[in-house]
Amino acid sequence: MSKQVIVVTGASSGFGALSARALAQAGHIVYAGMRATESRNAPAVADAAAFAKEHGVDLRSVELDVASDASVEAGIARIIADEGHLDVVMHNAGHMSFGPAEAFTPEQFAELYDVNVLSTQRVNRAALLYMRKQGKGLVLWISSSSTRGGTPPYLSPYFAAKAAMDSLAVSYAAELSRWGIETAIVVPGAFTKGTNHFAHSGAPDDKERAAEYNEGPYKGVPEQALQGLAALEPADADAGAVAVAVVDIVGMPFGTRPFRTHIDPSQDGAEIVNGVADRVRAEMYRRIGLEDLLKAHAVA
Repeated sequence: MSKQVIVVTGASSGFGALSARALAQAGHIVYAGMRATESRNAPAVADAAAFAKEHGVDLRSVELDVASDASVEAGIARIIADEGHLDVVMHNAGHMSFGPAEAFTPEQFAELYDVNVLSTQRVNRAALLYMRKQGKGLVLWISSSSTRGGTPPYLSPYFAAKAAMDSLAVSYAAELSRWGIETAIVVPGAFTKGTNHFAHSGAPDDKERAAEYNEGPYKGVPEQALQGLAALEPADADAGAVAVAVVDIVGMPFGTRPFRTHIDPSQDGAEIVNGVADRVRAEMYRRIGLEDLLKAHAVA
């Protein structure tokens, strides 16, 4: 396996931190992107440095606020200045919310879309300029089984944003293949342990409307939804399995990486629905004479 230069967004905790560490242990040069590296996330920076020293790996933190064009451009530019190239972009940054859809303001929806969807566009515009010139690379997207699997109530802003991100990943895949850039979409299930997604989820700003739901006919639904999700998850479910899958995908030879990889211990059905959707997409490309876009091509 060749050593690759990798940037992971949202790497202060959760899947991002787990993947950044696992990739570094696999021998890669990994930049753990996170915001507020000198303030809010200074402890995460210190933890990453301690991990790198303890294990003798190349794990570095980089200021990368995915909600800021300037921060993203500066972070990617720093990596290019340090390494001269960038091989893998891992889109992991995201935020969750929990509550009845009507109680979230439009501004809150926009904020969720900004973090979960527009962030990937900022990073792509900064990174792909270099990767296309290289004629090779991998864009790895952390999606969610919620985009096509079971969708329990009270998670609508997050589900809608992840569905938009997944759709963007699919579109990008075809538009990057002739540049020699591969796409891999990793689809985790609803891991209720091992990440901060649920613990740090946002709540509706309109408390009055939320109360109308939670104290009316939907009384008890929030608790039942969360307890139900937790009950579906096997006792041995490990969020680290996502990081293992990421390392495996990155380590595969060019042209052999799967388009989608599902890591869903609860088996909410996303793998079945995605399988159908991806086959329909492939058939459409064949029918319009663009079948070659389904696989990345080595650029001479």
